[in-house]
Amino acid sequence: MNTPKRYTITAALPYTNGPIHIGHLAGVYVPGDIYARFLRATGNDVAYICGSDEHGVAIPMRAKKEGVSPQDIIDKYHAIIKDSFQDFGISFDNYSRTSAPIHHDTASDFFKKLYEDGEFIEEVTAQLYDEEANQYLADRFVIGTCPKCGNEESYGDQCEKCGTSHNATDLINPKSAITGNVPTLKETKHWFLPLDKHEAFLKEWILEGHKNDWKPNVLGQVKSWIDDGLRPRAVTRDLDWGIPVPVEGADGKVLYVWFDAPIGYISATKEWAAREGKNWEDYWKSEDTQLVHFIGKDNIVFHCIIFPAMLKAHGEYILPENVPANEFLNLEGNKLSTSKNWAVWLHEYLQDFPNQQDVLRYTLTANAPESKDNDFTWKDFQAKNNNELVAVFGNFINRIVVLSNKYYKGVIPTPNEFTELDEDVLAQLKEFPHSIAKSIQRYRFREASQEMMNLARLGNKYLADEEPWKVIKTDEARVQTIMYVASQIAAGLAVLSEPFLPFTSTKLKNMLALDPSLTWNDVADKSVLLAAGHQINKSELLFSKIEDNAIQAQLDKLEATKKANEAANKQVEPQKDTIEFDDFTKMDLRVGTIIEAEKVAKTKKLLKLTVDVGIDTRTIVSGIAESFKPEDIIGQQVTVLCNLAPRKLRGVESQGMILMTDTPEGKLAFMEPKGKVINGSIVS
Repeated sequence: MNTPKRYTITAALPYTNGPIHIGHLAGVYVPGDIYARFLRATGNDVAYICGSDEHGVAIPMRAKKEGVSPQDIIDKYHAIIKDSFQDFGISFDNYSRTSAPIHHDTASDFFKKLYEDGEFIEEVTAQLYDEEANQYLADRFVIGTCPKCGNEESYGDQCEKCGTSHNATDLINPKSAITGNVPTLKETKHWFLPLDKHEAFLKEWILEGHKNDWKPNVLGQVKSWIDDGLRPRAVTRDLDWGIPVPVEGADGKVLYVWFDAPIGYISATKEWAAREGKNWEDYWKSEDTQLVHFIGKDNIVFHCIIFPAMLKAHGEYILPENVPANEFLNLEGNKLSTSKNWAVWLHEYLQDFPNQQDVLRYTLTANAPESKDNDFTWKDFQAKNNNELVAVFGNFINRIVVLSNKYYKGVIPTPNEFTELDEDVLAQLKEFPHSIAKSIQRYRFREASQEMMNLARLGNKYLADEEPWKVIKTDEARVQTIMYVASQIAAGLAVLSEPFLPFTSTKLKNMLALDPSLTWNDVADKSVLLAAGHQINKSELLFSKIEDNAIQAQLDKLEATKKANEAANKQVEPQKDTIEFDDFTKMDLRVGTIIEAEKVAKTKKLLKLTVDVGIDTRTIVSGIAESFKPEDIIGQQVTVLCNLAPRKLRGVESQGMILMTDTPEGKLAFMEPKGKVINGSIVS
């Protein structure tokens, strides 16, 4: 293990324009939490910092959509997000918010320091302007074609398809997201951070200094930006929501959210340090501290180029040691989308799967998008739980605790002579803290989680090979040794699983009545983790099997979302050719009642209907079998086009047409009269 150090760990500040979903968890918050918990477990001084980003353009846009104030939006979602993180076990040392006075003061002071040191360029430039809305179109207030990949729905600050960051004026064919109008250009004054001034430093610091320890996806995006040539970046915006620019001549202007948001890490650390009686500067200005940012790939530019340039220009802060950005997580084969509700929302998961936080943590870690985009499926979630957590981890622990209570009333037995296998298993146990730590320190959390599970597999195999439930009949002394060795593995799992499965670890430690002072390093260094004579508690299930109906309920929810999205996006058919009034009057539309219905043989869609239309009873073949069962529509009143020329369909002569319409769910619905009417009544 390394010598203990001081770490400042930051997790990307979530926008308070909606709740947290599994993409956020897999990309940022779970890996950050694993890292923070591991560092604490190995004796390091850790500040794990996050908070709500409440000044993004998405906030007032959401407020306009919901007809409320931006303050209402941030208060609503800040509470949901903060509570969800806490209930899910994300162990932030402080979760703050950028609307806090300490943040406004910190961000304002940071800007003024750079302003007074001459680190900004002040320029009057032409910006996109919506004449009808009487507003400049910053960032998400404008949509257009991405100049890099051609995505026609790129935002003014970033393309969500290719991840490229740009200015609103770079968009091709821009349109206002407020009114849909084509914007004009209007001059306005802003302050810019000259990134080109810091290009040589960034190139040397990242591309040379960190070329061997930063992830390839991070280095690749940074190199692409630097190779393109860095340009001055505006740090102010013409908006009425945000932190006012703290200099004269800046009325109606606020700090750009991507200038203000990362400073939120600093202000949140200040808030925490004041509460805990610590010196915040130790965590941001000391060379003995390592700063690590956990982010998604869409935030690489801001954390690897813009924020470091800000810190460098300020001159008093340390720079990040690493920025282990993850790729994106998809859901059931499709990109996660807040606007389309295509997501698994954390607060809803916690309601649907109470006390199963660790199952989602484990699934997201085992399938983490560390080097490429990955996919979350509910079937895989079920398999990870049933086939690994229940069948491997849970099964091993249950065997140990149940047998210990059965054979020894819960007292760890005194071992007898160790076999070569016993000594080998105990030696392997001592290696797991090192191998898991090595993976975590390289930000390979998926690999680390599987190594942790390998320890449970080792325990299961050991019991399966030694079969104490059989040996007890012939050699009780041998079983004492087997159960003693297996108990050491259980104790090791209780400690080493904590970063990955914190709720499970706590439950297991309580079950084993484990000494709370037992540490990660003890698993590697101590020969005894559970001493002979130690009393453990009764067994309780660590994990429960997830049944098919629980998974089907989640798939049904997604299917309903998919159909709703398809209905919302469905193009309305264009108007057909104009007809004359006389053409319309030729149609004989009457109300009829279905009195018989049956499937047409060897077809999927056709029903043969017998319909009483008042003037007669006739046969009509209708393509509605996928929407209705024959027995369910007997007695249904319908609208019938009676004077349609007869036509044979699959050998059955159809003498008319039933009029139908589509539902938002993609089904068919009858065009029926309101209330019961006489068959044969004319529809006009």
